[in-house]
Amino acid sequence: MTTNDSKMSSKHIPSCPRGGQRLPRRTLLRAAGMSLGLPLLESMTPAARSAFSAAKQDGVASPVRMACVFVPNGVIQPEWRPTVDGYTRGSHGELESEGQTGNVVSRDWQLGATLDPLAAMKSKINLIENLALDTGRAKKDGAGDHARGGSTFLTAARPVKTSSAIRLGISVDQVAATALAGQTTLPSLELGLKGSRNAGSCDSGYSCAYSSNISWRNETQPMPKETIPRLAFERMFGAGDAAVQRERRETRSSILDIVRGDAEKLIRQVGETDKRKLDEYFTSIREIEQRIERTEEEDRASLPDLEVPYGRISAFREHARLMFDLMVVGFQTDTTRVATLMLDSAGGNRTYGEIGVNDAHHGLSHHRNKEDSVAKLAKIDHYLIEQFGYFLEKLDAASDAHGTLLDQSMVLYGSGLGDGNRHTHHDLPLVLAGGAGGKIETGRVMRYENEQPMANLFLSMLDCMGTPAESVGDSTGMLDGLVS
Repeated sequence: MTTNDSKMSSKHIPSCPRGGQRLPRRTLLRAAGMSLGLPLLESMTPAARSAFSAAKQDGVASPVRMACVFVPNGVIQPEWRPTVDGYTRGSHGELESEGQTGNVVSRDWQLGATLDPLAAMKSKINLIENLALDTGRAKKDGAGDHARGGSTFLTAARPVKTSSAIRLGISVDQVAATALAGQTTLPSLELGLKGSRNAGSCDSGYSCAYSSNISWRNETQPMPKETIPRLAFERMFGAGDAAVQRERRETRSSILDIVRGDAEKLIRQVGETDKRKLDEYFTSIREIEQRIERTEEEDRASLPDLEVPYGRISAFREHARLMFDLMVVGFQTDTTRVATLMLDSAGGNRTYGEIGVNDAHHGLSHHRNKEDSVAKLAKIDHYLIEQFGYFLEKLDAASDAHGTLLDQSMVLYGSGLGDGNRHTHHDLPLVLAGGAGGKIETGRVMRYENEQPMANLFLSMLDCMGTPAESVGDSTGMLDGLVS
């Protein structure tokens, strides 16, 4: 690996904390057009000043982070739904119990087969049931449920049925990102595993923009998502100098080599606990870089007509996990507090040969209750949750000022369709993980007696982010009982 002959500068590294001083929370390592954010260190918190000053210490609140992960085509409901003490399930997974009415909040429940990969995280998730996207229903617009399911997933707004003059609404992630603008390097991070198509029709007269994007800056402008891990990495840590980034790619220089001088100065100034945390962080950054490089080498060795970032089907798992790792680092360093990831476009037809499913996902979702197709879909659902479970475990392994990074976050996982076979937009499969800095009690199944707009969940999430809004999409108020 080549080390760039970059102009190092110590002006970005504060002096050793003395006399009540501390490292700024947003300390960056910079050199040659690159910058590397740092995780929260003891030296950055007021508590660290106790060793240097007898002044009264005030508390510091860690920022809350929001991540939203989209999967297409709904799920096999009976396999998804948990077993809730005292209740049975109907044929489509709905709760049934004689003589009991009202909302159900249960702490005595077991994961369904599809969600089994989340067993280690059970105490840190909530399953929220009977939420709907009414704006995704057909009404007078006819076919196009997949496009509506994708476009409404974070907007809860009614998409205009058109292949050209698109019109939708701002998404919940962008409401938060706009309110937080200037507080982080990136207002938000939009990722995906498949490229966007924003022109033409992709679903029964609906623009491909509706199927390709879940994040919308405003009514007519979707947020472009990055699908290539290398470019996502450089967007997070680059300083906008394309020439420097290109040179770094050509020489295979690690960002850690580029900022080595600043890093060594910093390490000399912090305590043993912070040194260990920095070592773990720098190791994780280098591992991500090496995995990106390895994936690129494998892609170059593949068939000449290989389309990156689609890559080989067997690369799905690594591609997804690289993107999840980038989101973890983005949150850990406060590079951004808002991120979205599309594991596939709405109506996505990816195949999953690595788990023995060679049929296209969307095609399988029209299963007509055929046992073989249902079994294959359940296998896909389980596989996607495995990747999500990896993300949650990584967040939970990263420490923050008041617990783990997962404790300080809200992570929404779900689909804009409930049952892909029937194209339903109610009782959506939703997992909300993380405690939002103590604002959300976790470990619950929350089943609402009456159908609730999913937009009410968005209002609650925005409130937890410290970016409250009067309304989002078709919201009627915050979701009852979610926020402490």
